[in-house]
Amino acid sequence: MQLDHSFTVPAGPDDAWKLFLDLGRVAPCMPGAVLDTLAGDSFTGRVKVKVGAVQMSYRGEGTVTRDDATRSMHLGLSGSETRGAGTVSATVTATLTADPAGTLVRVRTDLDITGRPAQFGRGIMTEVGDRIVQQFATRLAELLRTPGPGAAETVCSPLPHEPEAVDLGAAALPVLLRKAAVPAAAFLVAVVVVQALRRRSRR
Repeated sequence: MQLDHSFTVPAGPDDAWKLFLDLGRVAPCMPGAVLDTLAGDSFTGRVKVKVGAVQMSYRGEGTVTRDDATRSMHLGLSGSETRGAGTVSATVTATLTADPAGTLVRVRTDLDITGRPAQFGRGIMTEVGDRIVQQFATRLAELLRTPGPGAAETVCSPLPHEPEAVDLGAAALPVLLRKAAVPAAAFLVAVVVVQALRRRSRR
């Protein structure tokens, strides 16, 4: 599935692009994610999400390529559940352009996911993506206001060695309820019919 998101950061395109070039500073700002290794344009990391009491952890790897002329970067990502059979792969393209508020960042994600999260579909994935992107943008803005070494770990990732799970429950619950509505309604109708037949048989 293809997902599109956008956000702005309070910095000019040149400064914002310099920040995005430093994956070691940017990665800790992504909610639920931890960057484990970074070697040139390759990296490994972990992501943790939860829906209610269900928690899913992924371990994966990726590569990044950058185009200075268009201020765009492309990430190829792949991972799998640490305790389960679910997999995820994605191609992410982020493009930075000038904006009156600073810099507009457009993000396009081509996502392929299997396992439990696949049941949510494109609508819920878009909503979840919006929430994560906005949290990411807020952390980036704070990072830009807090220059200096170690700022990324202080501002974006207070627990750098263990990801804090992104709770998808608030976004996923309405979809799960809608999916359950039809079976629940059918069950309710069946109960009413059975009760009506019982009343007739007693007369």
